[in-house]
Amino acid sequence: MDEFMQAAIVEAKKGAAEGGVPIGSVLVHRGRIIGRGHNQRQQRGSVVLHAEMDALEDAGRQPAVVYRESVLYTTLSPCPMCSGAIVLYGIPRVVIGENRTFMGDEALLRSRGVTLEVLDDSACHALMEAFIREHPDLWYEDIGE
Repeated sequence: MDEFMQAAIVEAKKGAAEGGVPIGSVLVHRGRIIGRGHNQRQQRGSVVLHAEMDALEDAGRQPAVVYRESVLYTTLSPCPMCSGAIVLYGIPRVVIGENRTFMGDEALLRSRGVTLEVLDDSACHALMEAFIREHPDLWYEDIGE
């Protein structure tokens, strides 16, 4: 596994240690992490700070060309909100840790020309499986089921 997915997993574990959903993300531009984030719905009472949104926020305002040259790494398949942000900012490639516990809006991303790489990483999957088993109320609140 490459260093960027490892960094996203570190973010996911940070979120779990804070009592939140263990999903992490990093935004990488030209081989350098420019934004890091993890799901912070529980920690900050936020309705929008999913890991991908938190990583974008951490990266700060960037020129459009930076987003168009970036890769977003995320431990879990992006939900419709995060997928919309990926499309909005023109991020061309997303590396997904796993999509078995939750299948996000990958069809939208592909339809808009975003290249997806799904790693089916066992560490990402184990984090989510444990969280869903231990905190089903928080998980179902987050995904709305």
